[in-house]
Amino acid sequence: MTSSTRGRRGSYSVGIARRQKIVEAAAQRFAQEGYHRTALNRIADDVGITEGGLLHHFRSKKHLLLAVMEHRFTTEAQWWERLPARATGRDILRAMVAATERHLAEPGLIELFVLTSAEAADPDSAAHALFTDRYRRAVDALAQLLRTAQDDGTLREDTDCHVVARECIAVSDGLQLQWVISGGALDLTGAVRTHADRIARTVLPDGEGL
Repeated sequence: MTSSTRGRRGSYSVGIARRQKIVEAAAQRFAQEGYHRTALNRIADDVGITEGGLLHHFRSKKHLLLAVMEHRFTTEAQWWERLPARATGRDILRAMVAATERHLAEPGLIELFVLTSAEAADPDSAAHALFTDRYRRAVDALAQLLRTAQDDGTLREDTDCHVVARECIAVSDGLQLQWVISGGALDLTGAVRTHADRIARTVLPDGEGL
């Protein structure tokens, strides 16, 4: 391997690491201050680069927004992956409530989610592809957790796991929209808990709630 090849690879690695630092800094700023109230130069300062350096990695604030949402989806998926491999049906439904509590710890990211989900309705937008992939992965992953619980006998045999997974995610996302519209007045955790409790009484063998 030549020194020029090593140099190119080293430069590439540095670029990837810096891009990740920008996304993480932006996620923190957006979560705390909101998307519209956060200036790009503040994010650049957090990373120790100029605004021009930031724009070298992300052509616009909107491109950075999509990267932050992708980061949020990845982080969320990793959190779900940390559930016990043999989580019970009740454990999984309780995790829906816990996930909501995690979202509320970063209210700015809930606003970002609602903002970008509206754009995702346009098939030609970059957000459309991102959200299409997110929903496919999220529904499939949750359905698989539920099927494992079903195999273990902690979920009723007649449960359509894919339908339940899609409903739970749809309710969670829809309630996040209502939370934003209400200016945070909606008891988001309470609403998700009520729904999860109703589902529990339907799909758990003992017929009891959370």
